[in-house]
Amino acid sequence: MAMAAHTHLPKRRRVSPATATATDGAVAPLDSLADELLFLVLDRVAAADPRALKSFALASRACRDAESRHRRVLRPYRADLLRAALARYPSASRLDLTLCPRIPDSALALASAPLPSLRAVDLSRSRGLAALAAACPGLADLDLSNGVELEDAAAAEVARARGLRRLCLSRCKPITDMGLGCIAVGCPDLREITLNWCLGITDLGVQFLALKCNKLTTLNLSYTMISKDCLPTIMKLPNLEVLSLVGCVGIDDDALGSLENECSKSLQVLDMSNCQNVTDVGVSSVVKAMPNLLELNLSYCCHVTPSMGKCFQMIPKLQTLKLEGCKFMAGGVKHIGISCVALRELSLSKCSGVTDSDLSFAVSRLKNLLKLDITCNRNITDVSLAAIASSCPSLISLKMESCSHVSSEGLRMIGTRCRHLEELDITDSDLDDEGLKALSGCSRLSSLKIGICMRISDEGLIHIGKSCPELRDIDLYRSGAISDEGVIKIAQGCPMLESINLSYCTEITDLSLGALSKCAKLNTLEIRGCSSVLSSGLSEIATGCRLLAKLDIKKCFAINDVGMLFLSQFSRSLRQINLSYCSVTDIGLLSLSSICGLQSMTIVHLAGITPNGLTSALMVCGGLRMVKLHSAFRYMMPPHMLKVVEARGCVFQWIDKPFQVEQERCDIWKQQSQDVLVPPPSCRII
Repeated sequence: MAMAAHTHLPKRRRVSPATATATDGAVAPLDSLADELLFLVLDRVAAADPRALKSFALASRACRDAESRHRRVLRPYRADLLRAALARYPSASRLDLTLCPRIPDSALALASAPLPSLRAVDLSRSRGLAALAAACPGLADLDLSNGVELEDAAAAEVARARGLRRLCLSRCKPITDMGLGCIAVGCPDLREITLNWCLGITDLGVQFLALKCNKLTTLNLSYTMISKDCLPTIMKLPNLEVLSLVGCVGIDDDALGSLENECSKSLQVLDMSNCQNVTDVGVSSVVKAMPNLLELNLSYCCHVTPSMGKCFQMIPKLQTLKLEGCKFMAGGVKHIGISCVALRELSLSKCSGVTDSDLSFAVSRLKNLLKLDITCNRNITDVSLAAIASSCPSLISLKMESCSHVSSEGLRMIGTRCRHLEELDITDSDLDDEGLKALSGCSRLSSLKIGICMRISDEGLIHIGKSCPELRDIDLYRSGAISDEGVIKIAQGCPMLESINLSYCTEITDLSLGALSKCAKLNTLEIRGCSSVLSSGLSEIATGCRLLAKLDIKKCFAINDVGMLFLSQFSRSLRQINLSYCSVTDIGLLSLSSICGLQSMTIVHLAGITPNGLTSALMVCGGLRMVKLHSAFRYMMPPHMLKVVEARGCVFQWIDKPFQVEQERCDIWKQQSQDVLVPPPSCRII
């Protein structure tokens, strides 16, 4: 009877999305779902694995149509694909052409049918403004950075996009005040504009821009030739929130003094880093004119004196203060602690004059501090770490690379007390396994940089792997005692891992790469100098880590063409690779060049590469931006071929380094580095 019952069951039917109906009793067809619900599902799918959307689109015609309606960003590899891509994805709102090498005007003209949904275009390596502006009436975001050939005529075409809200003209050096004036008249609704390194822009153009575009909220004038004449006009912009004046040599104390009669209540972020003609007198004028600042960057700008520290009291809402590379006079750090009690982020990287007593006092007053950077403060000891650990338990970011007088005991205090840390950089420190065990209590760690830490081993890494499941970035550069055991535990315990640096960890083998191949989100792998790694291990990475974008296998001598063949087949997201000293030949290089999005290659001292093979690979790989080659190839390759590649937007960097195979042990390398950085006592300036 049981057998008879089974034989009379109805056969399973394959439900077609186009014909299924709710009355069938089957799952509702795809067409019956509202786009809002379907797009939420696809967003979740893309967040888990961006490649899954392609698989979804291949499932059926209905799935393909749904994916076409869902996609909002297009990033084509080649100009000839642009027209078909725009036709297939009519709902796309952003077009990113950074992977296309110098798209000509003609290609954009053919592709620019009416595109009412397009709102943002990145043309930083392309042209075709006239056709684009006419076809995209709703264009609001345009990036033309690196347009070294764009002149005022191109700026006039930009002005036709009257609805433009955001415009980036970074490094468009030929554009002058006349072109900027056209943009100001044609795009009165601009909110953000970037003009850094636009050397043809002067005070006159900036003044006209400020008068016509009074809705500006963000203005970047870094490395331009402006002076004090345009500052009062800028300060009158009623909605300006972010102002960047990095490296403006025309900005000095006199220019900033002219602001004393002006007051910008809207300005919240000011960046004056590398303004080397500014002193504490000019900074005092700034804080008087901008009482509502939330972020101030004075890195590499001027000496920090006690009077400058006191003047910060005039900006009581200040939350971020960056003073990288500044020299502190006695008491300067203390007055920051007194004046900036609302600080959440403080950067003292590469500063001189910072002492334990001053830093300890400052952090004891900064109870709200979340991010602290004391990189290369070589006078800091465990005294400062004890103060940080006791006064700033809520820290989420601590950077203290090369603080050479800090002991492992001090680092253990940080791990024990600062349990909310998400980012920690203690590169080149005295960290040991006990310190790593203490740091493993920081279960929210997402970035851990512990390179050049000679005392750590697999034992310490095992604790991190067990307790830090959210880890995304780990740097173990030249931590020579690390082997496969520790890396395997990291790979098993940190499934969200995106980046790992194992350069010169010479005990690493294919076992580590096999474990890392299970980390599907891995996009950056650096195994330079890991001479025991073979092509078989790299093949596992290629097949398992489909999002791999950056790969450094320099001095992995045993990696050959087999590894390149696997990369060319499975690592289609690869953007940057260093092949120097590998055993790759013309065959492997040609297979690698089939990756459409490859942008940067370093090919130095590859014995198996010939001039003909290299020329063929460069001609095939059309998206290259940067190629580093040994200078010997410069005279072996046809000059007209080099010109063709350069005309597509590729820059050649010729390297003239001698062939060097031997590698120093990590401890010897570190001692040699310290000998270079720290002069002997007889040579030091007292």
